[in-house]
Amino acid sequence: MDPAERYIRLAHAIDAHSEGYIDGYGGPAEWADRTRRDPTELHAEALALLDEVGGVEDESRRAFLTVQVRAMVTMTRLLSGERLPYAEEVRGLYDIDPVRAEGVELDAALRTLDAALPGTGTLEEREEALRSRVALPVDDILWVAEPILAELRERTRERFGLPDGEDFSIGLVTDKPWSGYNWPLGNLQSRIDINTDLPVLLPALPDLLAHEGYPGHHTEHATKEARLVRERGWFEHSIQLINAPECVVSEGIATNALRALMDREEVEAWLTGDLAALAGLDPDDIRAFLAAGRAREGLRRVSGTAALMLHEDGRPEAEVLDFIRHYAPASEARARQSLRFISQPTFRAYIFTYSVGGDLVRAWVEEKGADGFARLLREPLTPGQLGAAAGA
Repeated sequence: MDPAERYIRLAHAIDAHSEGYIDGYGGPAEWADRTRRDPTELHAEALALLDEVGGVEDESRRAFLTVQVRAMVTMTRLLSGERLPYAEEVRGLYDIDPVRAEGVELDAALRTLDAALPGTGTLEEREEALRSRVALPVDDILWVAEPILAELRERTRERFGLPDGEDFSIGLVTDKPWSGYNWPLGNLQSRIDINTDLPVLLPALPDLLAHEGYPGHHTEHATKEARLVRERGWFEHSIQLINAPECVVSEGIATNALRALMDREEVEAWLTGDLAALAGLDPDDIRAFLAAGRAREGLRRVSGTAALMLHEDGRPEAEVLDFIRHYAPASEARARQSLRFISQPTFRAYIFTYSVGGDLVRAWVEEKGADGFARLLREPLTPGQLGAAAGA
């Protein structure tokens, strides 16, 4: 049996215990056996598969399968009832170390944000007031998204290429712990959901659509399906796992997707020009929101630090919520949404894929340029490979 079949069958067996472990699947239907088996049996199977993939001839395929199956070993340990220290859980599932922000770093970013935000009142009040002025009515989100997606798609096709037949649908949802999600469906297709539990902001919409669509998650999954599954027969890329190192690279790609197509000045001109006019928003409000963006970048580790407080330090939820509200800075509704995300079993360790993955991919692309980003879309690179290249 090819290791890809064993890998896919084991993934479905794990998903029978942890629903949502499989993020998407487009491979042979007969391999999608979700018969519920004892976790200790699955752990032994994962260890045997880890030994087997060590003999895969192609080096890049072997490296990818090795880190993925190591994560399966960790996952089956957790399913067997073993309690792992939180940092070990993050390392075991994602092949990265969790990173905690220093208070001095966060305080400095808050002071910068305080200076950048217009108006009077507390930091939170001014942040929420500015957000409300650049928010889109729910009924406007999809039609404002149309020209953004059209531009991103054309630029992606010109710069990186797109496989023939790729496409996705897009819709609005509620009651989710995330702001947007790409669901790989196989056959070069996916579905993008935008969560409207919290206001969707025009200045954030190009980044969100690049993240989930072009040249982010949808582009990566469709490109790898075309190049690795259809052309090379590597069926392990017909399945996407949510608790595995591939997510670090995938979220790193998505976090850097918009900047792979446009520089900051070009994005700002687009937002304050055509898109502001289309949405009927004040360009000065958009400029103010974007001007505070650099300070917000200094706060990108807030959610990961909150997760460490909750799961490693054992801090009460109320204390963690106060930390998020202070350093995001966020309304209670936005802070609770963040707390909800890091509290869910599927996502409690996932949170570091954004910050650590984003840093790894940014360093990789800074060194290797557009060709480096294209490689990430087409090749099965691992977090360790990106880290080694950045440290070289």
